[in-house]
Amino acid sequence: MFDQISVVQQIGLTVLLVATVAWVVGLARLLRRDRFEIAVWRESRRAGAVPAHLDGIPRQSVPHPIERVDLTEEEHAAFAGLVRRLSETR
Repeated sequence: MFDQISVVQQIGLTVLLVATVAWVVGLARLLRRDRFEIAVWRESRRAGAVPAHLDGIPRQSVPHPIERVDLTEEEHAAFAGLVRRLSETR
């Protein structure tokens, strides 16, 4: 192969080259698979019209009576302000 380097260096270079090619092929396959999964995920989000920040939260159809809390007007306003402030930072 090369006259200036030893056989051990040639073997090391070959092993490094094969590892690099295997890594590039594996990365390309991984990215291609992820691109397909992301496309499927986006389509399911469009169909369900679920906001992005609520994807991981399980849905409840009706709150449990024990978990229901009636808020005063001040508490309701404070909660609305908190939600506004958190949504502005995103």
